[in-house]
Amino acid sequence: MKKLLFALGIVALTFTDLSAQSYEYKVLTSVESIIPAGLGRSRLLESKTEVNPDDFTTERHGGTDSNQGKVKRKDIKIDELSETKLLNFFSPIGINFQNIASNDAVIGAKLTEMGASGWELAFVVSGVESDAGSQDGQGIYVTRYIFKRKVQ
Repeated sequence: MKKLLFALGIVALTFTDLSAQSYEYKVLTSVESIIPAGLGRSRLLESKTEVNPDDFTTERHGGTDSNQGKVKRKDIKIDELSETKLLNFFSPIGINFQNIASNDAVIGAKLTEMGASGWELAFVVSGVESDAGSQDGQGIYVTRYIFKRKVQ
């Protein structure tokens, strides 16, 4: 009986420890241009600056009162980031599959690098603003890779 209680205590401590762990998160964003002829700019972006979101947050009271005017957009912009060049999806004659495969190789290598650094890919979110026809000729494909790792 004592052994069973001891084993249950160890299991309970293990689960308590797991639930109490906290994580830090990191976001990588790929922006891949759908503008023909290489005129767009495609990049893999990573912030190198830690920020405190409370510095840019205000509270509303009564539904309409807000101090958002006190938060300046220029104060939110960071100066430390890495930009990895990617290729555009389109060449002058249309979609370029070699460019897409090349981007996949670069992004895959970065994901592998992040994993080797202790980051776990937690979520992937993407969106597209695509070419709306002959009058548009513009668009981007944005993917956010959200990583987490245990805070030590």
